[in-house]
Amino acid sequence: MTPAYPEVRPSHVAGVVRADMSLFNARSDVKYYQVEVFDEAWKNIKFSSPNRIMKVDHEERKDFAVYIRKVDMARAVYLCTTSKIVKDRGDKPMVASKICSRLDGGRP
Repeated sequence: MTPAYPEVRPSHVAGVVRADMSLFNARSDVKYYQVEVFDEAWKNIKFSSPNRIMKVDHEERKDFAVYIRKVDMARAVYLCTTSKIVKDRGDKPMVASKICSRLDGGRP
């Protein structure tokens, strides 16, 4: 997921900022990714995105936007995607991965 340190800009909605992100799927066993925003203690922060769970085929790149309230930016630290694996019975266990970018909220 890029950028590692996203630039947060004002959005078209008052009191809300926007981070533009891009995700490349290099894993052939994964097609879905979940987007989340966390504080320093890894507690969820409310956000909006047209793609909270998005389908990204193998070797495909998907651009997406994340919208966070300005009042929450002071404590927003991580913007992450987590791979979501569709598992059938009898399948071997698979590794889920979480990739995070740093928003630098909560830092002095």
